[in-house]
Amino acid sequence: MTWSPLPVGVDDFEKLRKEQYYYIDKTLFIKDLLDMKGEVNLFTRPRRFGKTLNMSMLRCFFEKDMPGQAELFRGLQIMEAGERYLAFMGRYPVISLSLKSMKQPSCELSFEMLKKEVGSEFARHWRQVEESGKLTQAQKERYLRIRDLRGVESDYADALKFLSECLRISEGERTVILIDEYDVPLENAYFAGFYEKMTGIIRSLFESALKTNDNLAFAVVTGCLRISRESIFTGLNNLEINSITTALYGENFGFTQPEVEALLSFYGLEENLDTVQQWYDGYKFGNAEVYNPWSVISYVKSCCGDRQALPRPYWSNTSSNSIVRSLVERADLSVKQEIEALIEGKTITKPIHEDITYEDIDSTQENLWNFLFFTGYLKKISEYQEGENIYIEMAIPNREVRYIYKTTVLRWFEEKTDKKELTPLYESILEGDTDRMSRILSENLMETISFYDYQESYYHGFLAGMLKNIGSYIVLSNRESGNGRPDILLKYPSVRGKAVILEIKVADTFSGLEEKCDEALRQIEEQEYEESLRQEGYQDILKYGVAFYRKECMVKRAVE
Repeated sequence: MTWSPLPVGVDDFEKLRKEQYYYIDKTLFIKDLLDMKGEVNLFTRPRRFGKTLNMSMLRCFFEKDMPGQAELFRGLQIMEAGERYLAFMGRYPVISLSLKSMKQPSCELSFEMLKKEVGSEFARHWRQVEESGKLTQAQKERYLRIRDLRGVESDYADALKFLSECLRISEGERTVILIDEYDVPLENAYFAGFYEKMTGIIRSLFESALKTNDNLAFAVVTGCLRISRESIFTGLNNLEINSITTALYGENFGFTQPEVEALLSFYGLEENLDTVQQWYDGYKFGNAEVYNPWSVISYVKSCCGDRQALPRPYWSNTSSNSIVRSLVERADLSVKQEIEALIEGKTITKPIHEDITYEDIDSTQENLWNFLFFTGYLKKISEYQEGENIYIEMAIPNREVRYIYKTTVLRWFEEKTDKKELTPLYESILEGDTDRMSRILSENLMETISFYDYQESYYHGFLAGMLKNIGSYIVLSNRESGNGRPDILLKYPSVRGKAVILEIKVADTFSGLEEKCDEALRQIEEQEYEESLRQEGYQDILKYGVAFYRKECMVKRAVE
């Protein structure tokens, strides 16, 4: 069998086929699309699940006058689907637009990138339009203004409708419109603070192109989230919505089990299947169970150089984590407990509805679970209906996504700790006020999210994080001292100042906290942790036994 390079980051179907990259055949998506006859089709899937490659494939199949078209599809499943489908190959002029480049820090810059994207598509079709000689002078002048980025704002408000009109005049056929990543500028605008303006821009673009456009054959729109009709798709009664809950098209995005097994077999990596399943499987689109295609391809490529390569969270480097961070930052105590349960491998059940906007993200905690579910951070386990509401039991899909939760939560906690006023904690440590120390540490534990089953390492990291900004004191963690390693040492740079020894223990019960504090203090004495401090010249040494039980803390001080 001939070797094929793996298409990591290759989402151009023509390039993928011509350069003989490994391709998992998704061309029956074309058949499904033609069978369903939707006029405007919206597909929402998580990031990096093959939406852009599928859109490129559609352009290559339907585009009129495309050189080498049949060769691109040779040997693929659509070629065996029958003449009724092949009759559509090369039939339409195609307008293909990606809104991904509109992820910019300001609305003005986002709009400039839209103008460039639209202008590029006008330039791509200019030869056919010019050679037809069928445009009026006024049409040609407007066409060139948009192509050359000289147009006024009104030129771009209905630019796609105008281009489809020009193409029908010149080509004699209605137009296929493909719009990829439609919600990228909307998500970006929400977090950057200009959501309302961006909504108006996208609405104008869509209304003119997709609503009552006599020059439209059909359209396909892709994104990560479904944005409500009232916000973007106003009046689009011809809209067919296909989300991860829709039974149709389930296998067209993501890799199925047989596809993954064939991929691993092709590269001689059959023994790696268990690892791939644990890390990258677990999604359910409609009735189809699928793997994350980006992560599977990335992992297989890493194994081509080292068959025992460790799995990595490839998706975390490409997917926006803004929504996860937003959830954690706004989380109340109940939500924090639910996140802990998810990370531990448990499930939660929430009502799910798809008509949401980014403006809804703050309205209730329930909307945040909607965002996490539809963006791929949670998977469906089961569902049921109660009255008008649909409830879905959800879990974290796999180890890769669990890693994202963990790292995001840790980063959030560190950022929040940096902003928190902890002077009362530092004062209580240096003054020997153990009751105050216990109370402050317990209060802060209630605000954290734990996912290490309350092991000592978790509490060690928690306490070290709380102490890292203690001002002029040096914080040392697990350093050699005496006959062992105290958990945490605080040292004033001058030996005339104080030094603090903190030893951590974990209790099995709340009532066992005091006993664990005493055990920690005995360890400090038996291991002679203070000896090296006294050799350095420190005389004022505070020794604390710190015990934790779940989110409760007790501190006791050694009394000389």
